Amino acid sequence: MSWIPTRIRYALLITAAVLVFIMLIGATYQGVATALERRQYPRPGGLVSVGDHQLHIYCEGDGSPTVILEAPAAGVSAAWGEVQHRIAAKTRVCSYDRSGLGWSEASDRPYDPGRVPEELHALLQGANEPGPVVIVGHGLGASFARMFAARSGSNVVAMVLIDPPSPGARDEPTMRVMNMSPWLARAGVLRAGRILSSKAEPLDGTPGGVLRAFLNRPDHLARAAREVQSWELTVRMAAEAEVVPPIPTTIVEASGPDRVAFLTDPYEIEKAVRAIDDAVSVARRQE
Repeated sequence: MSWIPTRIRYALLITAAVLVFIMLIGATYQGVATALERRQYPRPGGLVSVGDHQLHIYCEGDGSPTVILEAPAAGVSAAWGEVQHRIAAKTRVCSYDRSGLGWSEASDRPYDPGRVPEELHALLQGANEPGPVVIVGHGLGASFARMFAARSGSNVVAMVLIDPPSPGARDEPTMRVMNMSPWLARAGVLRAGRILSSKAEPLDGTPGGVLRAFLNRPDHLARAAREVQSWELTVRMAAEAEVVPPIPTTIVEASGPDRVAFLTDPYEIEKAVRAIDDAVSVARRQE
């Protein structure tokens, strides 16, 4: 750098020092906020072994069939808060966190979307929730729900698919944000700018607080980013999954095609609850 004038060299060093200082402040802000959130939002359910790691599952209510809620991309069990509470008044209902998301532990193995339904099956067996099952999925979770229903021994008697993704649909802005999200979270940028957590802003109470907290957590977002990166593969696998024999399936249009979207509008929540209630009623008539 000897060819650079001293004044410019000095200005570059000052700029670099300021940037490092800002990053340190951001990282400290992120660390303190995360520590506070860990105490504020303890996991509501239990951890169940699915082999080399444990998954978090939270169940409420009584009755048959059991409704299993599969969260959208970057979502956690708490994203179903209002829906789960209302369904619990009618039957047994469980939400859970996929591997590496929310309160669930991550597997040491490379991410494979085909393993999600296998781990869900192991989770339900370990939690003594045998079904029969009404499987409900939102967004990317709808693809996982269909893959689970096609699995032998899943005991699924009905499906509710909310905003199921279509093959080939692109969402480049969301893809770019998700790819960078773990690093932006570590530096406190996501939290300061509410870049992802704003998607859960309309949710009130503990469910909204939990979802916003995890949308700022680098460990959660690292796994969420891998899910979004494998979006097309997951959608293709779901489309190729054959549910035999065919079961009653309800498609619900709610929050739209955004790859990271949650049920936040009361009207959307009402549509989802009504569809799940109807699916439960149909399943009961088949018993």
